[in-house]
Amino acid sequence: MLWVKAFHIVFIASWFAGLFYLPRIFVNLAMVPPESVAERERLLLMARKLMRFTHLLAVPALALGLWLWLGYGIGLGSGNGWMHAKLLVVLLILGYHHACSRMLRRFERGENRRGHVWYRWFNEAPVLMMVVAVLLVVLKPF
Repeated sequence: MLWVKAFHIVFIASWFAGLFYLPRIFVNLAMVPPESVAERERLLLMARKLMRFTHLLAVPALALGLWLWLGYGIGLGSGNGWMHAKLLVVLLILGYHHACSRMLRRFERGENRRGHVWYRWFNEAPVLMMVVAVLLVVLKPF
């Protein structure tokens, strides 16, 4: 079980690295002047590659988490309200990941309507979700 936990942590950390950095690329994309086609295309290429990589990291992270939860029974049974809260956070993270995909497609189509400041704030969400998830797993407050 410790191997599964270790690899779950590695894939979660790697997945989050993508979720932390992708909105930073969005900040830069939102600041690109319309005449800077080469800069825009370079940033879009970076964003596409990072999104693809982030998708690939999410799969084993989620699969290993399911294995720990259902295979080893971590968080099952009474007195494990923390797991319900953590699962809610996981759903929020998946929603954030999906939102990043949609935003990237909007940038690709030239349909972005948000400014760089909005993306700077958007970039803070995965940090908060990660902190909450870690606190729930480590402290098991309820």
